[in-house]
Amino acid sequence: MLSVERYNLILELIKKRKNIKLQEIVEELKISEATARRDLNFLENKKKIKRIHGGAVLIETKEEDIGYKKLINIEEKDIIAKKVLDYIEDGQMIYLDAGSTTGSLIKYLNSYKELKIVTNSFHHIKELLKLKHNEVYLLGGKMKEKTGAMIGGIAVNSLKNFNFDLAFLGANGVNEDGYFTPDPDEALVKIEAIKRAKEKFFLCDHTKFYKKSFIKFADLKDGKIISDKDIPEEIGG
Repeated sequence: MLSVERYNLILELIKKRKNIKLQEIVEELKISEATARRDLNFLENKKKIKRIHGGAVLIETKEEDIGYKKLINIEEKDIIAKKVLDYIEDGQMIYLDAGSTTGSLIKYLNSYKELKIVTNSFHHIKELLKLKHNEVYLLGGKMKEKTGAMIGGIAVNSLKNFNFDLAFLGANGVNEDGYFTPDPDEALVKIEAIKRAKEKFFLCDHTKFYKKSFIKFADLKDGKIISDKDIPEEIGG
């Protein structure tokens, strides 16, 4: 079993029980105590849990950092990225939102030519600059430490200089009311990107279904949702 799979399973167990003993993890996952301790240490360092004597308890956080997001639901994000390719053509102008799901698309863009790609993600830039025959632009603005997203008024004003054929956006949750993010400043950037694009795509793996966060930044009718699994009818399927 991969370490990422163990992290997810441990978190699911703790979410169900609110706390868990080390021995329960060993028995449920059929792993050694040493491995279980290492996994708990990793999750504590990522501020997902708090170690207590003999086990751990869950910490509810507002938003996960980008390093952790890249480690979870990797297969689901890859499925989404491959589906997105059906909508991209050479020469298009593309907005790529910050986030690990939108970032999973980048490795598949090298076969395209003359794309103009604009992003508000500091973390996307390193991979985007490896693309051949394409132009890359990074928005200015305040950088959000947890996710590397450029946010706020400066980023919004930067966006007003561009027009896009396609915009690919992530969300922390989606339900029958629309798409959500916990950060008002990040919501402003998403809203402006939606205004600037002809076609909008919301990339959400199935774990985002029926979840909501502090700010709604888009309605279901504002674009097409792309996911790794069948989309429930009530949220646009």
